[in-house]
Amino acid sequence: MSTSDSERSEPACPGQVRECRMIEMVFPEQTNHYGTLFGGQALALMDKAAFVVASRWCRCTVVTASSDRVDFRRPVKQGQLLELIASLVDTGRSSMRVVVEVWAEDLLGGQRELATRGEFVLVALDAQGKTTAVPPLD
Repeated sequence: MSTSDSERSEPACPGQVRECRMIEMVFPEQTNHYGTLFGGQALALMDKAAFVVASRWCRCTVVTASSDRVDFRRPVKQGQLLELIASLVDTGRSSMRVVVEVWAEDLLGGQRELATRGEFVLVALDAQGKTTAVPPLD
């Protein structure tokens, strides 16, 4: 797996990241008997991407509070490449809303399709496990 950052916007302070991209391959153990990615596997990867971008935004412990409106648009086949794009879209006092898109790509042909999209809310915690403020999204 690899992770890279988008350079589209300058962070409010050093180290803050608003977007991350993760690459995964779909292997047989991640698929069902139809040869397509299990929905739970897709959700786990999406939650991981949301966690990474939220953690890098606030630079503290974060936990997932909710996942909202996850749409499975296209099946993802064994052997396809996945690109997960997690974007921080809103912040509250201690919460961050992250949109995650999962793009399926044919490794040899290069065709790409949006396979799944969902929203996740993550909450920042201090050392005592209490909610703590996050930097605002400008």
